Amino acid sequence: MTSYGILIGLSLAVILSYLFNLASRATRVPSVLLLLLTGIGLRQWADYHDYSLQVPKTVLEIFGIIGLIMIVLEGALDLRLSRDKVPLIRRSFFAAALMLVAQAATIGGLLHLWLGASWQTCLLNAVPLVVISSAIAIPSVANLTGEKQEFIVYESTFSDILGIMLFNFVDQEDFYQGQGLLTFGRGVVLIILVAIASTVLLSFLLGRLREHVKFFLLFAFLILIYSLAKQLHLSSLLLVLAFGLAVNNADLLLGWLRLRTGWRSFTAEDLAPDLHQLKNITAESAFLIRTFFFLLFGYSITLASLISWQLVGQGLLIVAVLTGLRYLYLRYVARTDLLPELFIAPKGLITVLLFYSIPAQHVLGDVSENILFVVILLTSLLMMVGLIISHQQQTEAIEF
Repeated sequence: MTSYGILIGLSLAVILSYLFNLASRATRVPSVLLLLLTGIGLRQWADYHDYSLQVPKTVLEIFGIIGLIMIVLEGALDLRLSRDKVPLIRRSFFAAALMLVAQAATIGGLLHLWLGASWQTCLLNAVPLVVISSAIAIPSVANLTGEKQEFIVYESTFSDILGIMLFNFVDQEDFYQGQGLLTFGRGVVLIILVAIASTVLLSFLLGRLREHVKFFLLFAFLILIYSLAKQLHLSSLLLVLAFGLAVNNADLLLGWLRLRTGWRSFTAEDLAPDLHQLKNITAESAFLIRTFFFLLFGYSITLASLISWQLVGQGLLIVAVLTGLRYLYLRYVARTDLLPELFIAPKGLITVLLFYSIPAQHVLGDVSENILFVVILLTSLLMMVGLIISHQQQTEAIEF
């Protein structure tokens, strides 16, 4: 394949992804699902023509990490903090936390009964299957309005952050010992301090840099801090959320700082001219990275490996358990609406990233990329159904 051939392919991928976004708004079919199926189709075409192209896991991980950062940042840049939002934030946090623990324990228990592996190994393999993917959830609820959209954005973001924290906790060598909780607690305190310091630094750079090229420099700093924190096994996604919230709510936070400390290094007015441009560039970057990640992940899956009733049955069982537990929580604990919240718990980018992060000694051969794909596919279809039903109900309410 020539250089121009590669450029043609990349350009067509971006154009196709944009068309999928337009189709998703009209049909409620998640654009991510269309990208995955396109990737599988490309793999079938390549196999038919005896064209061999292996996608290294490292490449998928790099796209996934950058995509996750951009998508969470994009979601955080759309959230406004206010006193009346505190109940919503609290409700979404507890929904993410309780669901994560309950679903991970249940799926881990099923794996333990099925395979007889250790609890630590089963929990490590269960966590990727239960974390809600903000990479899919946030773009998919763009047509929702008000509290429903904000709840899903907060819940999916909290699920990503808490899922990584739970994964790191279970992955500790002293997981079974009393020291494990102490080590985890120190990590939480440390990442909060890092998040505060990095947010101040990045906000200062955004407000003070006057060079024409500065947003990708800002992204480079953000990815650098994220990666360094990740090397220390910290839940570094928290600092991405903190930075996005701080920039979009600079008037509130800087006003509070001036009131408490008298600090006047820069003001919200310094950030205002760049905020709109930052949102646009972040959204464009998230779209681009998401496009190539899900195309490559779909390409890495062979259709022949998916044609298995046992595999489909395992995926259906996992999704049924996850949906049943979510129903019980929303219906009897949270006592909130079921539509579309019950159905919007997709798995995706974060699921793949955490799965690839499982240490070799804890890998279960029976829990493979194929099961991940089936779970991602089924949860995306459920989300599509929920969005279609919710849209129909909104249309009927407007007509009457």
